[in-house]
Amino acid sequence: MDGVATVNAVTELADHLRCHQIEVVTLESTGGNRQKEDAVWLAKLTERGMLRPSFVPPPEIRRLREFTRLRADLVHERTRYWARLEKLLERALIKISAVASSLDTDSTRAMIEALIAGQRNPKALADLAIGRMRPKRARLAEALDGKFEPHHGELARILLDQIDALTAQIDVLTARVTELIEQIPAAQGIDADGTTGPGAGTGPGAPVLPAVARLDEITGCGIIAAQAVLAGIGLDMTVFGTPGRLVSRAKRCPQTRQSGTKTSTGKAARATGTSTASSARSPPPPAGPTPSSASATAAWPAAAASARPWPPWPARSWSSSSICSPTPKPGSTTSDRTSTTIASAGNARSATTSASSRPSA
Repeated sequence: MDGVATVNAVTELADHLRCHQIEVVTLESTGGNRQKEDAVWLAKLTERGMLRPSFVPPPEIRRLREFTRLRADLVHERTRYWARLEKLLERALIKISAVASSLDTDSTRAMIEALIAGQRNPKALADLAIGRMRPKRARLAEALDGKFEPHHGELARILLDQIDALTAQIDVLTARVTELIEQIPAAQGIDADGTTGPGAGTGPGAPVLPAVARLDEITGCGIIAAQAVLAGIGLDMTVFGTPGRLVSRAKRCPQTRQSGTKTSTGKAARATGTSTASSARSPPPPAGPTPSSASATAAWPAAAASARPWPPWPARSWSSSSICSPTPKPGSTTSDRTSTTIASAGNARSATTSASSRPSA
């Protein structure tokens, strides 16, 4: 496939595997890694049925995840612009952040806008404080007595405009995320009279709250976090099998570090949007030692192989001389697209796979 996983290339690969009666394909979660040793090790694990299928969320959850991840990226980018604005004020000897807890308040925004407009009187700037900032006017006047020059105002205007643009885009994404969740039947609540659908479950006596509202009841979990949780793990918890597997996939459990005969625990791994931890409905773990990549080319111990409670998958020969018809090209009305989904979680005993399984030249 020349390293490019186009639709035609994947379809061609699927035809090749079907022609040779390859039933199970393992795909490595990382791309661009073509080490032969890793491929050999993954092939051995696959043959023995020791790999769990990956969690593949349904299409509606995948769409929701696209929006929540972009929203998180934009929020992160907006935070960076607030930091740039704070550094700009520091260079102008404006120490407003030493008095105000955040620059993202009505009081501080009014003061910054006044600075951009040309106001330099510290007391006049401090008088713009409202609410709980009013008693701090004396400290604010001292913090606002700096060297804010016209070029600082030009730069601050650009930064504020960027922040406002990102805020508008974040609001659009939030509205879209809410709309997508309302289109998922499983995310809806149930009213007292038994009706369900968008908006149901919020009235008095509702036996079932909407999924977002249920998560919002958790201390420290707001609406935004609840939406991100739904996008990350979906609504069907049976795919994880046990709470422990869900916690492991979310990377909220401490790591186990083993060196020789010593075992210690470490901090929980850093959660990422591309976490590929295993899902449920997997075969039981082997009775022998857990394999490691360090012994990728070593033979699996006979004791562990004989003690495993499930039979190995039948191996298929790559030298099969069977004759197969090619799959129609994409776009054809008769195209059998099942061959392009050989590594999905819904296929027979499929698992996680490796782009490195391609033999080296």
